[in-house]
Amino acid sequence: MKRILIIGASGFIGNALYRELNSYFDTYGTYKTDNTFFEKNQKFFQYDMELEDISILLDNLKPTIIISALRGNLNSQLDAHQRIITWIQKHRCKLIFISSANVFDSFSNYPSYEFDKTLSDSVYGRFKIKVENALMRLPVHKYVIARVPMIFGATTPRVQEIKTLYDLQAPIEVFPNVIINTTSIFKLTQQIHYIINRNKKGIFHLGSTDLIYHFDLIREICDTLQLDDPIFKQVFDSNNDRYLAVLPKDNKLPKNLQITTQEVIESVIVK
Repeated sequence: MKRILIIGASGFIGNALYRELNSYFDTYGTYKTDNTFFEKNQKFFQYDMELEDISILLDNLKPTIIISALRGNLNSQLDAHQRIITWIQKHRCKLIFISSANVFDSFSNYPSYEFDKTLSDSVYGRFKIKVENALMRLPVHKYVIARVPMIFGATTPRVQEIKTLYDLQAPIEVFPNVIINTTSIFKLTQQIHYIINRNKKGIFHLGSTDLIYHFDLIREICDTLQLDDPIFKQVFDSNNDRYLAVLPKDNKLPKNLQITTQEVIESVIVK
């Protein structure tokens, strides 16, 4: 049986992955801040990347798959990932790295595919590229790079923020000339589950198969949430349309694991 360790399992994405995988695999997770719920759960380990060496936990647990959903200080994250990569080189283990569409945020004229060159203007995007490049020096069966666009869904931080801003009668920031794709947390966890089950390897773009303007997406989400007359703050960061979208071309998942923008919009309602 595969033994999975989710690093950052107390965060939003990490916790959703834990709930998806726990019934099917021998699944463990890490959390940082003191938490009685996690402390009582025998499958969670407290880990602070700024103070501790992840290698000690890896030596004790001996996972066959590590999923990185870490958040926090980027320098500490980089150090932790370098230690993980050193560890998986010596053990039968694969790293699934949750990356981001931001690895392409310098390229604005077209959507990005799996094997396009990465280039980023943002600190966050450059950090993700550093980890990706370190992974790509390994044999391909040792890693999965899962590039993910904006994530929505009924319980996601982005949707909670939209509701909070609306309740406060504060403006919701939108980017009218940014063309994106998107996904739901429910579909993302299914896709990662499939990747694990089928022993997939390499680079995956886990976004919707179609594109939408950011402003249109947020407006439609507000309509779906039945928020009347929300206040929008339109932010123009360039004069031209620009893309921030990760589309699959080489590593496509089966039809039932693909998602459309309309399905993402519908996912913001609690079923």
